[in-house]
Amino acid sequence: MTLSRGPVRAHLSELEELLERSGVAPVLESLLPTGGRPRQLPARTLLLGMLLAAADDRPAHLTRVLQALHSLAKNDQRRLGVLATRRGQQHLLTYRQLEHTFASLRRGLASEDGAPTEVLCRIVDGLLEASVAERYKDLSPDLAVDWTDLAAFARPGSDDEPSADPDAYWGHRSGGGPGRESEMFFGYYLQLATMVGEVNGPAVPELARRMVLASTRRHAPPLMVESLERLRGSGVGLGDVIADRGYSYADAQTWATPLRRIGASLVHDLHPNDRGMKGTEAGAVIANGCLYCPATPVELLQIEPLGREATGEALAAHDRRTKELAAYKLATVSAPDADGYYRLACPALSGKLRCPLREESMSRPLDRPEILEPPKTPPRCCVQQTVTIPPTVAQKTRQRNDYPGKAWRQSFARRTAAERANATIKDPSRMTIAPGWCRLMGLPGITLLVCCGVAIRNLRVTDAFEARLAEDRRRAALGLAPKTRRRRRAHIGDGTAPRRRRPAPAVTT
Repeated sequence: MTLSRGPVRAHLSELEELLERSGVAPVLESLLPTGGRPRQLPARTLLLGMLLAAADDRPAHLTRVLQALHSLAKNDQRRLGVLATRRGQQHLLTYRQLEHTFASLRRGLASEDGAPTEVLCRIVDGLLEASVAERYKDLSPDLAVDWTDLAAFARPGSDDEPSADPDAYWGHRSGGGPGRESEMFFGYYLQLATMVGEVNGPAVPELARRMVLASTRRHAPPLMVESLERLRGSGVGLGDVIADRGYSYADAQTWATPLRRIGASLVHDLHPNDRGMKGTEAGAVIANGCLYCPATPVELLQIEPLGREATGEALAAHDRRTKELAAYKLATVSAPDADGYYRLACPALSGKLRCPLREESMSRPLDRPEILEPPKTPPRCCVQQTVTIPPTVAQKTRQRNDYPGKAWRQSFARRTAAERANATIKDPSRMTIAPGWCRLMGLPGITLLVCCGVAIRNLRVTDAFEARLAEDRRRAALGLAPKTRRRRRAHIGDGTAPRRRRPAPAVTT
């Protein structure tokens, strides 16, 4: 069902089931103070009101949460505590009661270092996992991660007067269009880990499996690693983790190494500072996370990735060059052991090259590249059968596919799922995290409201995905081809070009 257009009653039943699956209501209730006069508003009803407000595309204001609860039927209001009988009279929930309960939750989840507490992480993880249908949880282990900006409603502080939002801080965000430089903003970084399908595999719904909201004072990659470690600890296997250079440029001990430790396979873009030749190991040249023959042509080691606008002949030429470069790469002999050591062999021994230092390779077909000038003093990689490589070599840039080859390009292209996830939560026609969407201060309250919005997004993505599958089955039964999506006619970078106008009609007299 489509949450944004269905009746409120349908919203309520589905969202109550989501809360039951998540198991977060008792955790929130345990954070509220006890004693004194009984509270009218349970934590479960408060969270349900946030979900209802998000499902109706309301701004993340507590007044909107109260309106969503007041719009329920009388029977539902009595059952949920919105309408209570006190001293023989009916009492409807007030804004003061709702704000007091929310403030108590916010104090129980408060953090001093700008990062979510362990309890808040449990609540966010539980809500998002509950929004993923059981039939889709194991559909694909691959994830695309990305972060985006979330501007705070409060103004930045000064030396004389601190900001009203103690967790917000200054950060950088990219420009909003082609040619626009990055700019400063005051707020938070929001990270999403979105499920993607395998390369050339069946389509999967792009559901957000994990979410992290933290102050811009905190480095984003380590917080996402902690979130993925919790996902792995819950029994979910990890496959490819697809990320841009904002993650791959982080120190290896905060991103690449811990992800490999929990079984993830890295697919990421490289920062320009990490590309090209970066020293040697056992005589082999280290470049782009791989080890190559010391006689590899330098121009091949300096291949850069193609831009988005590249098509046709440029793609074919680039693929030919990267394929030629792959012939000089040392062949893998063994997988990493428990300590991370692995063994590689000379490409001439594996049949990819012809080299005079390996006499048996000279009998290979002539279509193989040939080393014309081998090293005068052969290093270890040229004289030994195999060489052992320690885990510290290229631990930051090593990844699943050879960078920037065709296989890497096709695999990395799936990262657009993370960009689409960020786009949906910034869509002005739906939930949008633009300034003013949330007028609350502090990390805990904003996190709860954003998490409710992302959970609603997951339900909508599931509805749209199943509707497309049903339409494809209907068309297949009629012998029709699957419905294709409309493609952009012009590249986004061509927005400055003059638009072609329809010629004016001729004037007849």
